[in-house]
Amino acid sequence: MGDAEILTGNMIGDYVKGMAAVKEYPEGIQKGIMLHRKIDAYTDAAPSVQRAAVWFREKYGLYSGAIVDTLFDHYLATDPAYFKSENDLLSFSQDVYKKLEQYKEYFPPKFAAMFPYMAENNWLYNYRTMMGAQRSLQGLQRRAKHMEPMDDAYRTFVVSYYEIGQCYYEFIEKAYKFVNDELKHPLA
Repeated sequence: MGDAEILTGNMIGDYVKGMAAVKEYPEGIQKGIMLHRKIDAYTDAAPSVQRAAVWFREKYGLYSGAIVDTLFDHYLATDPAYFKSENDLLSFSQDVYKKLEQYKEYFPPKFAAMFPYMAENNWLYNYRTMMGAQRSLQGLQRRAKHMEPMDDAYRTFVVSYYEIGQCYYEFIEKAYKFVNDELKHPLA
């Protein structure tokens, strides 16, 4: 993701509630927030995401989609089609933090409080490890109200690693095309 404003909007998207709040941001950040919402809707409706969510639905209910989204970040970080090496992922993550830093004045309070830890501990880079995936699940639990502990979700992830990974691979190419098509459109 090259444009720093769109990237910022995409990263803060979960922290900006309602259209009135979106309109308080510069146009590029607005586009990123709207892109984030479109990606969420696209992801929620994707059959491969729905199949992956089945492993988590009984215990985690409505949070199963958020769990899958978090785990797909692990598969993306290890996908050689997007990151040919760990150095590519490291460069990408450092570039993301630099771009976000440029627009920190627009961070919602919760994201602003979290961002220093994200950058310092290089969350984007650490998604590539199993421990990084586990920490991401624990972070999801801390941010969500009434969520069960993530121990079972992590165990399920480990046991069903290849099956969930297959769902990711069915999803990612179409999602990548969807995002690139959306980026060609004006703010909507």
